[in-house]
Amino acid sequence: MSKPILIIEDDPDIAEGLRYNLEREGLEAIIAPTGEQGLAAALDTRRAPALIILDLMLPGMSGTELCRRLRREPATRRTPIMMLTARTDEADRVSGLDVGADDYITKPFSVKEVMARVRAVLRRAGEQSAPGYDDERLAIDFADMRVTCDGAPVKLTRKEFALLELLSKTGSRVATRQHILDNVWGYEYYGDTRTLDVHIRRLRQKLGLCGNCIETVVGVGYRFVGCAKPTTGTEAKAATDGETQG
Repeated sequence: MSKPILIIEDDPDIAEGLRYNLEREGLEAIIAPTGEQGLAAALDTRRAPALIILDLMLPGMSGTELCRRLRREPATRRTPIMMLTARTDEADRVSGLDVGADDYITKPFSVKEVMARVRAVLRRAGEQSAPGYDDERLAIDFADMRVTCDGAPVKLTRKEFALLELLSKTGSRVATRQHILDNVWGYEYYGDTRTLDVHIRRLRQKLGLCGNCIETVVGVGYRFVGCAKPTTGTEAKAATDGETQG
């Protein structure tokens, strides 16, 4: 039995409209009108959702707080979340994505666009089936979101881990800047693309001697090259500074 899509939305017209269109696509959908009910439904192991469509403005617990709660729970920390809201300011979009949302859709919205984004998010989630990456120096556990370099744990933010996960799954292929922004930030980013460079720099610094696993492809994006070969301190420093060439 396939997992349902959980719609957490207090506007009954919007919620029922989404359910109707999802069911037309052959997807099961359930509705929760409040944050508290949404949290309970999301944590119901008998009907664990494949995707959560979450309204930002909810009575009681807000969508932002609920998203934070869901990302702290082991059962839902990797469940895709699409935020749905009337707020259009870039700061609100960034805030929603920073607390763990995978995508952000503003009202009023096109049903066709929502369905296309639902399919894209579910497809990305389905592609994330590999258990992890290990080249004997750098180890990444995708399920538990754990990273070690030479056996030492590396503490990463959710965004930094998402970057490393995407790049490691892309393998030797170049990941363009726009591809990374679309898949890690979850929407087509129109702001300063140096935001990506800042995150890559911090990621390399935190990885330390394994920081050379990410190669800058000047003018295009980044490539994951692994770090099985021994690395000197000088090479590690060069790795953390590599993005200045891009």
